[in-house]
Amino acid sequence: MSRKKPLPITNGDTPMTPDLPAEEAFDDDHGQAAADDDGSSGLEPLSLRLGDEVIGQRLDKVLSGLMPEFSRNRIQQWIEDGHVTVDGAPAKAKMTMLGDELVEVAPQSAPADQPYAPEAMALDILHEDKYIIVLNKPAGLVVHPAAGNWSGTLLNGLLHHCPALAKVPRAGIVHRLDKETSGLMVVAKTLAAQTDLVRQLQARSMKRQYLALVWGLPQLSGTINAPMARHPRDRIKMAVSQSMRAKPAVTHYRRLATGEIDRKPVSLVHCRLETGRTHQIRVHLQSLGFALVGDALYGKHHLIPVFPRQALLAGRLGLVHPGSGKFRQWAAPLPEDIVALLQRAGIDPALAVIPEMDEQPDPVAGDYDDEDDDY
Repeated sequence: MSRKKPLPITNGDTPMTPDLPAEEAFDDDHGQAAADDDGSSGLEPLSLRLGDEVIGQRLDKVLSGLMPEFSRNRIQQWIEDGHVTVDGAPAKAKMTMLGDELVEVAPQSAPADQPYAPEAMALDILHEDKYIIVLNKPAGLVVHPAAGNWSGTLLNGLLHHCPALAKVPRAGIVHRLDKETSGLMVVAKTLAAQTDLVRQLQARSMKRQYLALVWGLPQLSGTINAPMARHPRDRIKMAVSQSMRAKPAVTHYRRLATGEIDRKPVSLVHCRLETGRTHQIRVHLQSLGFALVGDALYGKHHLIPVFPRQALLAGRLGLVHPGSGKFRQWAAPLPEDIVALLQRAGIDPALAVIPEMDEQPDPVAGDYDDEDDDY
């Protein structure tokens, strides 16, 4: 049997090479690809005539080898969404190739390749001037687009509120909060302001303090100095770790009040951070045996139904204003669900107060990683 090589990828009768951005080869980790509603992706359709050397191979594997600029996960998504045909019929990823098939592919741009779209949404803005925006993020709002959340994020809302933020990296976002954590964030409106705020994070002159409701009765105050790294078995989680990859993490806490929920003790805790690690407060307090009420990731499963999210509030934010050079600070009001939770526990919400901060930077400096700033 003669062996035929696949013909070059073509658009009609004209040989072509897909015109792709450099980052196209680095598809998103989860292989999420999007099919535009109107079928127009901005990428040229591709036609491939297969040869004998692919006989017996799965279609998705064949296409992955012939189109290395696209990830296999992404190609599989195109097949599933109906953007690939074999001899004019809809394709299936696991179908076996017999050789000499004509495969036609309509590549679809991934959401990560597209400019983030402005979206109208209500933003709870506490302060805004030509340098910064200070806002109170509600629970349930994702800060930055990512796999599974390409729209409806805070970044999309900021672009609608202030279109000029399209010229600032990350639309001016310099630190993040977890989706189910509510509270204060600062957004820079210019590149110069963003650079200034990032340097403040590194120097610890920007300060963020939190309120949490935890299960149990921690001591009146203490410091948790425990390095953190990705959990060795569950990649979604973080963990206290002594591994070589662990990063320093320091949390200071103070117990403000105690109560009970379903006859189980709970404590209102004030937390101050020296470092910004993913899920730092949640992991550090859980490592002492005091998981946050409502924490579905780190808490005990039979206690999760008590509250629909982790009971955590970024309650006070302080920074040196990029324009005036003066120290400013803001406090977030208690959200209604936290107020109701404290009342259920028999804790007076008036006790959930973070005192005003001084202007001095925290004692440990130079250990901030904005990629990890997520609580």
